[in-house]
Amino acid sequence: MLLEIVSPEATLFKGEVTSVSVPGVDGNFQMLNNHAPIVSLLQQGVVSIVAPSFTFSKEVAGLFTKVNEQNYTLAISSGTIEMKDNKIIVLAD
Repeated sequence: MLLEIVSPEATLFKGEVTSVSVPGVDGNFQMLNNHAPIVSLLQQGVVSIVAPSFTFSKEVAGLFTKVNEQNYTLAISSGTIEMKDNKIIVLAD
């Protein structure tokens, strides 16, 4: 599935992922391939991304924390998320 993380300043990440966990206002939740369509508000917390490989631009690489070769995290203050047709868009602050 395709994940795109966008901030007011730039696109932080765009690529194929295996799973994404986000801090929803009612608690953390995870999305996998073929997840039902969803739109949700996000609160302060950590977005966890699992993917076979990662590519970041030099400008945004410092925002991500490496957990292991297939897992990175990104701290956010708030945002929204939409998943539809195996495409996830995170608008993050």
